[in-house]
Amino acid sequence: MDNKTLEQFKAVYLTAEDLRVAASIIYNAYHDDPFFLKVFGNQDNSMYEQKLRAAIREELNELWQQEQPLIGWFDGERLIGVACVITQQIPIGQSRYWHWRLKMVLGTGWKSTQGLMEKETCLLTHLPSDKCGILQFIALAPTQQRKGNGAKLIQAVLSWCDEQPQLDGIGVFVNNPVHNKVFSHQGFKSIASVTIGEVEGEILFYAK
Repeated sequence: MDNKTLEQFKAVYLTAEDLRVAASIIYNAYHDDPFFLKVFGNQDNSMYEQKLRAAIREELNELWQQEQPLIGWFDGERLIGVACVITQQIPIGQSRYWHWRLKMVLGTGWKSTQGLMEKETCLLTHLPSDKCGILQFIALAPTQQRKGNGAKLIQAVLSWCDEQPQLDGIGVFVNNPVHNKVFSHQGFKSIASVTIGEVEGEILFYAK
């Protein structure tokens, strides 16, 4: 990679001002994700999209307030990618804070909120220790895909992980073979084949 490219692209923590653009990038990337389609129900497209937007908005706000790592991938000053990690330093899965549950229920409904917690609980069950993070979201703007940005964003997350003495690694639930291949190329290993919300996939783990 030449110096011009190194200067052009950078990974930095998101600021509060970046959250709206980050939410839009995540929404577009996860719009057709089988897990969210199942959990939020795709019978009514407008209702599904409303629930997905609400879930992403509330989760980003929660991660921000709990000071969890929100990593942005920038092309110059333009945010083109987002990676959100949640660690077990805060309650997750069935132990989620009541205020998160309330906001998520109001935005998505009780059944959908239960589905989101089920996914986290499944991940926690299979991770090798309680000192592991979960890659909650990772997304690129539609125009920035298939240009190597995904691999670079994953590398930025792993570089961050390697610098955290309290973490043993990072896990992620993947239900797309293409995504599985990308993560595998960056050092993730499959640790379990699971079905979450009737959606089959694998839990991949990066060990430091």
